Amino acid sequence: MLETREIDPVSLVRFNHVLLTKARRFAIRGDAGMTTAKQYNPERLAVVLLAPVVSEKATFLADKHEQVIFKVAPDATKPEVKAAVEAMFKVEVKSVQIANVGGKVKRFGRFTGRRRSWKKAYVCLKAGQEINFAAES
Repeated sequence: MLETREIDPVSLVRFNHVLLTKARRFAIRGDAGMTTAKQYNPERLAVVLLAPVVSEKATFLADKHEQVIFKVAPDATKPEVKAAVEAMFKVEVKSVQIANVGGKVKRFGRFTGRRRSWKKAYVCLKAGQEINFAAES
């Protein structure tokens, strides 16, 4: 048998405050899902993607998880990367994750130097989509 419980008005006000706070946050920041509804400058999209990353890890991700890794501009955003990949390769993008890669410290004899930091994007393609770099060139 279910027991009925009275809801105290203070709890109800707190609950409504939480709901309103979440709604306000979504209204300010937008929903977490990426959309390409915003039109980007084609010249900007052309310089967002710098190069594909070709490595064992990138090949493994491409085969197993339908992801492609790109070296991207340091100021690139996830929606820009998504729009650039969709425009350049005519594929549908499911999601984008971006990672900042710190430059390595290298030594030349007794002198130390540092390689440049860069940004890479893991682009997850929708099911059935594929980018073949060998055929593109």
